[in-house]
Amino acid sequence: MHMADALLSPTAAAVMYAASGLTAGASVHTLRKEEDDTKMLPVMAVSAALVFAGQMINYTIPGTGSSGHLCGGMLLSAILGPQAGFLSMIVILAIQCLFFADGGLLALGANVWNMAFYGCFVGYYLIWRPIMRSGRFTPRTRIVLASMLGCILTLQLGAFSVVLETTLSGITELPLGAFAALMQPIHLAIGAVEGLITSAVLLFLCQARPELLRDLDAREGSGRFSLKTTVAVLAVLALVVGGGLSLAASSNPDGLEWALFGNRESGYSENMALDEDDFGVTSAAADKAAAIQETTSFLPDYAFAGSDSAAGTSVSGIVGSAMVAGAAVLICAAGGFFRRKKRAGN
Repeated sequence: MHMADALLSPTAAAVMYAASGLTAGASVHTLRKEEDDTKMLPVMAVSAALVFAGQMINYTIPGTGSSGHLCGGMLLSAILGPQAGFLSMIVILAIQCLFFADGGLLALGANVWNMAFYGCFVGYYLIWRPIMRSGRFTPRTRIVLASMLGCILTLQLGAFSVVLETTLSGITELPLGAFAALMQPIHLAIGAVEGLITSAVLLFLCQARPELLRDLDAREGSGRFSLKTTVAVLAVLALVVGGGLSLAASSNPDGLEWALFGNRESGYSENMALDEDDFGVTSAAADKAAAIQETTSFLPDYAFAGSDSAAGTSVSGIVGSAMVAGAAVLICAAGGFFRRKKRAGN
């Protein structure tokens, strides 16, 4: 669901940057009031790395010629809480954009909103927390139910936001009704698969260290592994997914690309039938953003520049996961430092 710059006017892009920026600021403000929990630093690092790696794997949606990939907002908010999850998603999306040219730089604010805000805040407060605190069903059933409903709902909201943003940007070749009729059903299927993936990871954590899941009473289950072992398992999983399983990712276009361009080459429909090399809006701001991305992206499209070598994908998965993990730790450590400094000055 990573939007390209051509799908947004500069005005719409600025509005989405402001919305995402204000939400990030509010998240930082909220987290500054919380007590330091150093044990969550490695958990945050490996969770964010796992989401980065998971987003590299596009899974085929049978019979459509399309594919989807993990967003990860629900997964991170269930572990870290909505604020820390949202900030982690910003780290992931910014690194993807700047260093791997995945999603437009002008569109980064919109991508953060569409892929992170709904999963982290709407998914958590509207779905995850009420279900997990309800006391109904077994803990594992509640995890599956919250994961499935949350992922499906939040991807529907994200997909419809893409439709609205392009409409408000004045891209007349993407009429709201026709575009929504393509985007919503395909992201319903993508959301259902993400719900299954999210459920699997969270069920593992429920077995391994139930206290790592938000709103789950740790007394409802005993951990089978130590915290160090659990973190190690997630770290290895991130490396295996990013460095190995990413090689098996579907080559079909993702839900957004499928809606825009179709997949006629594989015998499927043309859908909106836009020209992949010439669509949407052009602007000086988009050209400037593209120039910056061209300079910063050292592994564009998760590959070595000018090479089709599979090694580029593996290296991208490993390097990107490490960058995300390191950035998450640095941001959290810096936040803890400033909190302690502020307390010391009071």
